[in-house]
Amino acid sequence: MDQYASYIWSAYGITLVVLLWGLVTPVMRRRRLVEMLMRKFQRDVE
Repeated sequence: MDQYASYIWSAYGITLVVLLWGLVTPVMRRRRLVEMLMRKFQRDVE
């Protein structure tokens, strides 16, 4: 198992990064969209 440990742990690490990226990206996009819509709404009201 020792010879495969670096492969296994790097696969776990890459998988974790991809999963976190998949969770964080939509939240960031939503936040940007809400901010953009609020600015647009503020301009339209004034």
